[in-house]
Amino acid sequence: MSKGSEMKQTYLYTQNRELSWLRFNQRVLEEAMDENVPALERLKFISIFSTNLDEFFMIRVGSLFDISSAAVDDIDNKTGWTAKQQLHQIYQTIPGLIERKANIYAAVCETLSQSGIQDVSYGELSASETKFVKRYFNEKILPILSPQIVDNRHPKPHFRNKQLYVASLVKGKDNKKSIAFIPVPSLLSQVIMLPDEKRFIRIENILLAMASTLYGQYKEIESCILAVTRNADVSFDPEKFEDADTDFRTYMKKILKKRSSLAIVRLELSHKISNTFSKELLKIIDVENRQIYADTTPLNMKYVFELVKKLPDKIKEPLCYSSYIPKWPNDLDKNSSMIEQIRESDKLLFYPFDSVDPFIRLLNEAADREDVVSIKITIYRLASSSKIIRALCRAAENGKEVIALMELRARFDEENNIAWSAMLEEAGCKVIYGFENYKCHSKICLITLRQKGKFRFITQIGTGNYNEKTNAMYTDLSLMSANDRLGADATAFFRNMMIENLEGEYSDLLVAPLGMKPSLIRLIDEQIEKGEEGYICIKVNSITERDMIEKLAEASRAGVDVQLIVRGICCIRPGIIDHTDHIVVNSIVGRYLEHARIYCFGKGEEMKLYISSADLMTRNLRHRVEIAAPIYDNDIKEMILHILQTQLADTSKASLLQPDGTYVRKNKAGEVLIDSQQVFMDQSLHKQVIVKPKKKGFAHFIQNIFKLR
Repeated sequence: MSKGSEMKQTYLYTQNRELSWLRFNQRVLEEAMDENVPALERLKFISIFSTNLDEFFMIRVGSLFDISSAAVDDIDNKTGWTAKQQLHQIYQTIPGLIERKANIYAAVCETLSQSGIQDVSYGELSASETKFVKRYFNEKILPILSPQIVDNRHPKPHFRNKQLYVASLVKGKDNKKSIAFIPVPSLLSQVIMLPDEKRFIRIENILLAMASTLYGQYKEIESCILAVTRNADVSFDPEKFEDADTDFRTYMKKILKKRSSLAIVRLELSHKISNTFSKELLKIIDVENRQIYADTTPLNMKYVFELVKKLPDKIKEPLCYSSYIPKWPNDLDKNSSMIEQIRESDKLLFYPFDSVDPFIRLLNEAADREDVVSIKITIYRLASSSKIIRALCRAAENGKEVIALMELRARFDEENNIAWSAMLEEAGCKVIYGFENYKCHSKICLITLRQKGKFRFITQIGTGNYNEKTNAMYTDLSLMSANDRLGADATAFFRNMMIENLEGEYSDLLVAPLGMKPSLIRLIDEQIEKGEEGYICIKVNSITERDMIEKLAEASRAGVDVQLIVRGICCIRPGIIDHTDHIVVNSIVGRYLEHARIYCFGKGEEMKLYISSADLMTRNLRHRVEIAAPIYDNDIKEMILHILQTQLADTSKASLLQPDGTYVRKNKAGEVLIDSQQVFMDQSLHKQVIVKPKKKGFAHFIQNIFKLR
C-alpha cells in the first residue's frame, strides 16, 4: 500500500474536531426551531449558541492562529489538515450558521411579538416611548459616555473583547473622513423596558440613534454596532513560575491580564457597511475579510437572560419551561445521618433531577462530627455563592484538617477560583494548586473518620463540578460510598497529589494521565475478545483521542455492539463499512446540558461500570488529572443502566451521527416521542426509603402502635 493510500485509510472514519463542534452548536441552534419549546426558551437557545460560538473563536480559533504561526507543519491527526487549512474550513462554515441564526431569530421574535414582547429600534418608538427613552438617555447613559474620534491627534483605540461599540464614519469641517467610536457601557442594563413592560429597546440601539449628537463638529455619515473577539487561549509559561518572588496565585493574575491584548480573530458588524466605511475601519482593526461577519441578530445575545428577569411573571411564565425543583432522593432519609446511611449502602445523586442538598448536608455533618478528622477535595469550578465552600470553612474552623486541591487554571473561572482559594486559606484550610503542566479536573471528596482506633472513609466521586448553580442545569452523577477499597485509593490519590506524584498505583480507581487510558483500552480489549457477544456503551461529552477512536473501530470490526452517547465533539464517524459499522452515535441536546460521563463494558454479571470526570479527549487522558470510579452496588448499577437505556431510547431530543459527519434527528412523524430528560423529571430513579425505628426507641414505637389500636 502506498504512503498516500495509507494516509487516506487513516482518515477514513474520522472527522475534524472543530467542524464536529460546529455541528454540535448547530444542534443547539436547532432547538430554537422546535415549536414545542416555549418561545423564551427558544430565545435562550439562540443566546447559548452565540455564547458557545464566542468561546469557540476565543479558544479554538485563537489556538489555531497561534499554531499556524508557530508550527506551520503541525497537522490534525483526524484529517491531515494543517492549522491554516482548518481555519479555512471554519471560516467557510461560519457564514451559513450566522445566516441560519438570523432566520431562526426572526421567527422566534415574530412568535414573541404575538405576546406583545418586541425588541424595537429607536425609530419604532411611539411619541411617549421616545420621550421616555430620551429622558433615560440623558439621565442614565449620557453622563458616562466616552466618544472618541480616531485621527492624528487621537490614538488608535483598544477594543475590549466582546464589548459592544457604536462605530461611525464621520467627516470634519475639512471633509476629511475619520472613524468615531462610542463604547456601550457594560455597567448599565443592556435592556430598557418600555412603560408597557413588554416592549423593550437595547442600549446599543439607543446609542446608535443618538450617535450623531455626540460627535461635536464631526458629521455622521454612516454608523453600525461592532464587537471584536480576541484570542483568549492564554499559554502558561512554567519558567515564569520558577521566579521565587511570585506565588502561583499572583502569577495567574498577571496571566489573565494578557487576554485583553491578544490578537483579534473576529470582527462582527450589526449590518453590511459601505466599502468606504469598511476601508477606514480596517485601518485600525487588523483583521482579514474572511474574519468579518455581518450579523443582523444582536451581537450580545446575553441580553436575553436580563430580559427574562425583567419581564413580569404573568407574561413570561407561559413562554418558559414549567419550573422544576430538584428533589430529595427517595432512598435517603432527611432525618437520619448522611454518613450512617452511606455506610449502610452506596448512594447516588443524579443532577439536576436530584437535589445537591444531600451532599451539602454530608459536608456539614462532617464539619460538626467529632469523629471526622479530615475533609479533602478537588475543586475545578464553583458557584459564585458556594454553600460547599462555607461547609469546608466551617470544618476548618472546627479543627478539622481541610485540604483543597484548587485548580486555578479552570478557563474563565480563574478569578473566581483565586478569590475562593484566599477565603479557604483565611479559614484555616490548606490549599494546594496541583501540577505545573497538568490541570486537575477530577471531582473527588474524601471524608476520613477515626472510630475505635480505626480510620473509616466516605468517598464522593462525581462527573461534574462542585457548583450548586450548574448542578441545577447540567446532568451529572455523584457517587457517595463507604467502600474501603475506594477509600484507600482516595487516600492514596490525595497523598500523591500532595507530593506531585503522577505515578501512583490504585487498586480500583482509574486515574489519568497515566492509568486511565491503558485501563480503558484493556476494558475494550476484553469486549473485543468476546466478538459479537461483546458490548460497549460510553456516554461522554466529546471523543477526540485518536488511540481511543482506533480501539473503538477495532471493537466494531470484531463485531462488538458499540453504543456511544456523545453530546458534543465526536471525531469518530460511525457506519463506515468494515470499520465502524457496528458503532452507533447518539447525541442529546435538550433543556439541560448533558454532562455525565459513564463507561459500560459488557452485560449481565460480567458487566463493568464506571462513572468519570473524563471525556475521551487527548487533554483529559494525557494532560489532566482525572478519575473514573467503578460502580459495585447493584441498585446503583440498575439506576445508571436505566439512565443509559432511557437516553438510547430518546426520540425527542436525540440525533444520530451519520457516516458523513452530519446529524439526523431520531424523531419520526407519527411516533410517540420519548424525551429522556422529561422522563427523569417525571420518574425518580430512587426507590422509596423505609424508615426503620431506632433500637433505643423501639419500646416507645410499640407503645404508639397499641395506642393507635
